[in-house]
Amino acid sequence: MKQLLLVFLGGGFGSMLRFIIGKYLNNIEIGIPFGTFVANVFGSLLIGIILGLAVKNNTLSQSQVILLASGFCGGFTTFSTFAYENIVFLKSGDFASFAIYTLASFILGFLAVFLGLFLVR
Repeated sequence: MKQLLLVFLGGGFGSMLRFIIGKYLNNIEIGIPFGTFVANVFGSLLIGIILGLAVKNNTLSQSQVILLASGFCGGFTTFSTFAYENIVFLKSGDFASFAIYTLASFILGFLAVFLGLFLVR
């Protein structure tokens, strides 16, 4: 029960922060949803740091990992919104934005996780 509460609390805070970032950075006129992009890449960096700290000398407790990685990062990052935004690009025929957004999200997301792990080494 404690683990569920930790995921709930962390996820709530992560979701609220993602909402705020999306509200200010997602702009329909620009086309690229920078809010989702920033949340996903930054969340990838955070999870790399969090899990790197958890592995390194047991720096974080299991409860802290659940709160921060599963909860906060799980609520902060969003694959479902990313997938929907890509469907919008495809439906509108904006294949260039689709390709750039998808490739940049995957490449920078993976690099951010690696960077986070590297930073705590």
